Amino acid sequence: MLHSLRKNLVWIGLASLWLLSTAALAQVTVQGQTNTLPDGPLDLEEAIGIALRNNPQIKQAELQVQASGYNYDQAKWQRWPSLIFNASQGFNSGRNIDPFTNQFVQQNVTFNNYQLSSSVNIFNGFQTQNTIKQNKLNLDASQKELEATRNDVMLNVALSYLQVLSSQELIEVARQQVGATQLQLDRTQRLVDAGTLAESNVYDLRAQLANDELTLVNAQNDLELAKLNLKQFMNVPANQQVEVAAINAADPSLRAYDATVQEVYDTAIRNLPQAQAASLRVQAAERGIEVAKGTRLPSLFLSGSFSTAYSSAAPKQRYIATGTGATTTEVPSQSRFVQIDGVRVPLIETISTPNGAFRDFRYFDQLDFNRNASVNLGLRIPIFNNYQARYQISNAIIQQKNVQFQGQIVDQQVRQNVEQAYINMSNSAKRYTATTNQVAALQEAFRVAESRFSVGAINSVEYNIAKANLDRARANLIQTKYDYLFRTKILDFYMNRPLVTE
Repeated sequence: MLHSLRKNLVWIGLASLWLLSTAALAQVTVQGQTNTLPDGPLDLEEAIGIALRNNPQIKQAELQVQASGYNYDQAKWQRWPSLIFNASQGFNSGRNIDPFTNQFVQQNVTFNNYQLSSSVNIFNGFQTQNTIKQNKLNLDASQKELEATRNDVMLNVALSYLQVLSSQELIEVARQQVGATQLQLDRTQRLVDAGTLAESNVYDLRAQLANDELTLVNAQNDLELAKLNLKQFMNVPANQQVEVAAINAADPSLRAYDATVQEVYDTAIRNLPQAQAASLRVQAAERGIEVAKGTRLPSLFLSGSFSTAYSSAAPKQRYIATGTGATTTEVPSQSRFVQIDGVRVPLIETISTPNGAFRDFRYFDQLDFNRNASVNLGLRIPIFNNYQARYQISNAIIQQKNVQFQGQIVDQQVRQNVEQAYINMSNSAKRYTATTNQVAALQEAFRVAESRFSVGAINSVEYNIAKANLDRARANLIQTKYDYLFRTKILDFYMNRPLVTE
């Protein structure tokens, strides 16, 4: 009987305990992992807070939010120009081109190149703007999915918390049963000793006491298992002791719920984070289609660069003009040679230079001399790109339809849950009324049976049947009470109402 009651109570408080803690959870801050439990009884807020800090799925969802935020920020930076600096150093030997004169030389050359470049997209088919909007929607969806993950964790903790509370209640019921049976056994033993009742009545009550004690042991074992489940959901070591604080639940007031099924569904679909996340994913997929369409449009970009170079083959001195007039000078050629008896001899060239003087031509002088800059305005018009744009658009449309169907699945699940919760609430109200009447009737029947058994009007078997019927009815009353209260709280959750009332 108690096992069946526990099984049915498992899902009863799923939403209610979570809902009762919603207001307090707004103050919970997820920090580092907590491996120890606080001293004293653990209340629901503390249990959920520990689970939220320790749960790895929440940490993964937080990382997903962080990654989506990085994607959003990176997309926004695509609107700004890029700036790149390149530097290189090289060595050439043998016949090669002198980087300073761009002429062939037959010598070892060490060279450096430096370049600073920048580019910016002026128009790229609105791909940048649509990517920014898409990534913002994905960021919002990730945040909603994080909230949904937190909700799942809180639900699991609330469920295990309820299992502990229900096990504690069932232990108390079992103890009362043991105590009542023990009292009746003691009374019967005195009557048997006095010769008023047959000794068989004592044997029957001892058997009943043994059954009640076994039920108590089973309830205590179930409590330890429920505590273990709670500690596992909180991700704390199983060897730690945990005690939970009781939650006061008043007797329910049986009234018709003040909202229809459709009203509950409409409110839930507007407020549940998983439904909001599904809607945001659909909007992001629609932006993805616009991004893919942008690949078919022309793009316009602006780029520029500034560069310079150094070559070890450049002359160490350079003639610098200082006035008017010219001087004719014969100098060995740097690029023209003849072979005489196997020896390469440069030709003599006559050059005319303005009046001036030779000066040192150092490293930074050469970098300054070799400066050059460029600006480029480019236009790219896609004419045929092997149908890449077509298939990108097709895949984006498929993705958009896929997330639409996923959103419909979420909506369907919410509607089914609301409809199921509503009919369960209505049925629970009927069961609670019937069980209340049943307990009242069985209490009176047991009172009469107990009186008759005390005077020997009935035997112990009839007494035990009356007692067992009352025990089952009381346990069922506990079940139906929490059943109705918690199912009402589930509807309150879907209606986005304050769940903690004074």
